[in-house]
Amino acid sequence: MAVVTGAAHRLGREIALAMARLGYAIALHCNNSLDAAESTRREILSLGVEASIFKADLRDPSQIENIFHEIDSLKFNLRVLINSASVMNTDRLPNVAAEDFDSEMALNLRAPLLCAQYAASRMDAGGSIINISDVGANKTWSGYPTYVMSKAGVESLTRLLARSLAPDIRVNAIAPGFVYPSKTLTDGEWEKLVAKIPLRRAAKAEEITGVIEFLLKNEYITGQTIVVDGGYSLV
Repeated sequence: MAVVTGAAHRLGREIALAMARLGYAIALHCNNSLDAAESTRREILSLGVEASIFKADLRDPSQIENIFHEIDSLKFNLRVLINSASVMNTDRLPNVAAEDFDSEMALNLRAPLLCAQYAASRMDAGGSIINISDVGANKTWSGYPTYVMSKAGVESLTRLLARSLAPDIRVNAIAPGFVYPSKTLTDGEWEKLVAKIPLRRAAKAEEITGVIEFLLKNEYITGQTIVVDGGYSLV
């Protein structure tokens, strides 16, 4: 079984579908997007793969714990965790409120840690954890300061978990570039961003999920963050 957080829509949905195509039963996490999650679940079922929805606000540690207790009732062995859920709020660093900082960090950084702890304790036969970072982790996007800090933390967390959980569990991260337009951007702003990419286009979802498949198959990679950004990090 594979647990995919934030799997109702956008990249999380594509990751869940890709894992299903690889034959993994899917524990599909969502928070408020139940209708989208159910649509994703039905598409997974159409592939002949089992899928279950688990609703939780990952900012609440007790709800994370409850998810994994519910997963225990399923008949599958947990082999893969993909931490995809995150939020990207706009702000300016001089104005970031403590409660907003804490909320974003709780979802983007603390939740991957707690999910990894619970998952690792259930991976008796070994497994793989993949964290979804962002090319912005190594940028100074002044309009998204907490998001940038949280994703930089995810990459550090990835290395620390990889060393702590070896040799039985491998931990890696993927840092996508631009895949889907942010809801905060106009079409013109999105086009300007894409124009800066050396390959001159946004990523296709399958170009991100293909790296996940690569990391699952190559069992000699751990503690790494693979950047899939069309060269944007070179700009």
